Amino acid sequence: MSDHNEDSTLYSVVVNHEGQYSIWPADKEVPLGWQSEGPARTRAECLEYIKEVWTDMRPLSLRKQMEEAANH
Repeated sequence: MSDHNEDSTLYSVVVNHEGQYSIWPADKEVPLGWQSEGPARTRAECLEYIKEVWTDMRPLSLRKQMEEAANH
């Protein structure tokens, strides 16, 4: 018996201006404020990619602000 619940949807990794990542169905238009990063992949592949590249969960604006404060 095959597993009909297996997700065969392809997703895109998307990132916003704050450097925050998410996944989005590849066949849907990317929401305003987000841009696609890389090819369409399975959900698991997208999540693995995000795990590798999104190592600092702080928004980009906060990281910059903290760097500026540390340099003063």
